[in-house]
Amino acid sequence: MYSKAFIPYGAYYSSPFARWQGSLQNGHSIELGAATAKRWLATKNIDPKMFDYLYFGKTVGQKSSFYSAPWAAALIGATHLPGLHVPQACSTSTTCVGLAATSIEAGAFVNTFCLMTDRCSNGPHTIWPNPPGPGGEVISENWNMDNINEDPYAGLPMLRTAENVAQKSGWITREDCDELTLRRYEQYLDSLANDRAFQKRYMFPIEYKKSKKETALLEADEGVTRTTKEGVARLKPVIEGGVHTFASQTHPADGNCAIVVCTREKARELSSDSGMEIQVVSYGFARAEKAHMAAAPLPAAKMALEKARIGINDVKVLKTHNPFATNDLYLAREINYDVMKINNYGSSLIYGHPQGPTTGRGIIEMIEELVTLGGGYGLLAGCAAGDTGAALVVKVS
Repeated sequence: MYSKAFIPYGAYYSSPFARWQGSLQNGHSIELGAATAKRWLATKNIDPKMFDYLYFGKTVGQKSSFYSAPWAAALIGATHLPGLHVPQACSTSTTCVGLAATSIEAGAFVNTFCLMTDRCSNGPHTIWPNPPGPGGEVISENWNMDNINEDPYAGLPMLRTAENVAQKSGWITREDCDELTLRRYEQYLDSLANDRAFQKRYMFPIEYKKSKKETALLEADEGVTRTTKEGVARLKPVIEGGVHTFASQTHPADGNCAIVVCTREKARELSSDSGMEIQVVSYGFARAEKAHMAAAPLPAAKMALEKARIGINDVKVLKTHNPFATNDLYLAREINYDVMKINNYGSSLIYGHPQGPTTGRGIIEMIEELVTLGGGYGLLAGCAAGDTGAALVVKVS
């Protein structure tokens, strides 16, 4: 349990997410993430030189990724700042915030900056020398598609791991997944109400190059598919005999986000509302049974709750990273939580999955929902590659 780590109210942002091969497909994720963060810091009158350390989350390779964290620090204007590159797939943001909170708790730092960014579009095609191969033929990998389609340990695509959890449960059906997908879309629409009032509490636009001579501004999510009961019903399962269609699983995306994690005193200084206090309470992690990735959020959530010394009934807002509908159905049943009340205002199932910043946006939305409800505990839990999971508990006072 943490007692010294805090997030200043308003000292965070998420960019809009763009479906892959959309407007952000050609932007270098490190450069784009740093440029967005630098613009955001300027609007908050936060001097990047005030930070002690950078936790930089990025999973998908980009040119010059070798220099990820120190390069990003220099680009935001913090040329003095060292940093750690955290490539933790879908749980990258959760882990960055957890690491930052641990460093604050230990007294190593006073004020840290967590910057998470990724571009799934136009993923790198990597080759390695292979002199023993026939004719010296190289070994190649499509960074995104090859890894989505096969876990090198489990030997199965990610979708298959979700189907394994659904099958093992003995009760998750295609109808359950369809119903949940429709509910998650309704919740996302709530974030668009009143001219996107909820999203505008935290969302910061991205400037990107539309052409060599033209710069454009992406102010809202791009590529979210309109979801109807009739449309979902028409779709066939992706895997024959399975419960998931293309509607009940997420889509790759591009975007970035940032969260300041610091001491209580620094949080009071940086907060946009001195009456708000946001404490990082605990971090949980887990690894599920082989080829059962969708089950991993459960043990991670249980660990985070145990470390926070609270129960699920104390949680006012529950958010998840839900690449598959099964994730939420399984978790909710196992912890006895109403699955239709998880993920108010949106989730990655609907607005997409840019890896590094995915759970960062979820954490930010969780904080803002807690604020609208007058405070309380929030829990975010999600899965990640390799049948792993990570969870975070925060308290808004």
